[in-house]
Amino acid sequence: MATAYNRKKQPKLVRRTLLDCAAKLALEQGLAAVTVQAVSHAAGVTKGALFHHFPSKQALVEGVVADLIAQLDADIDAAMAKDPRPYGRYTRAYVDITLHDPMITEGGQWAALHISILAEPTLRRMVSDWFAERLHRHRDTDGDADLEFVRLAADGAWIAYLVREKPTDPVPELGALRARLIAMTLAEPKPASGGDRG
Repeated sequence: MATAYNRKKQPKLVRRTLLDCAAKLALEQGLAAVTVQAVSHAAGVTKGALFHHFPSKQALVEGVVADLIAQLDADIDAAMAKDPRPYGRYTRAYVDITLHDPMITEGGQWAALHISILAEPTLRRMVSDWFAERLHRHRDTDGDADLEFVRLAADGAWIAYLVREKPTDPVPELGALRARLIAMTLAEPKPASGGDRG
């Protein structure tokens, strides 16, 4: 493990290490385990070095959540870049990434972390703001009600996996559900017909 002295001149590396150690603690033991002492010890830095990057435990936790959101954002952007069809591109990427989330397929640790995030008002607001910004950014291609329905169905499946008590609890088969939802985004809506029907 690198010492605090060896890392002193590498602030980006120190910040990245702190975020990674905090995320690992949160994943393994919950957000309550993300303490200044535990994270600085795991990262091999002093508390002062941690406070240089994150002035409080809350700032550190928010940094972890912002990092998770940035990764989700990057994954969605990468999926969108491979999709040549403008209509529904964001929704297809969102469904694909959401229903591939390792929290769904790798047991309860991710579920516990995400539930903790959604239960804390400041962190929930960060996620909500991210959703609102993405929807605003893609309103021209993904703003219609059919695509909203698809995204909400993906969210519902995600929550069904999140709240199950045992891995054997009945939940949708992800591959089939993902394919079905993505297929629903491929039919562009027909333009409204003109004329008076009255």
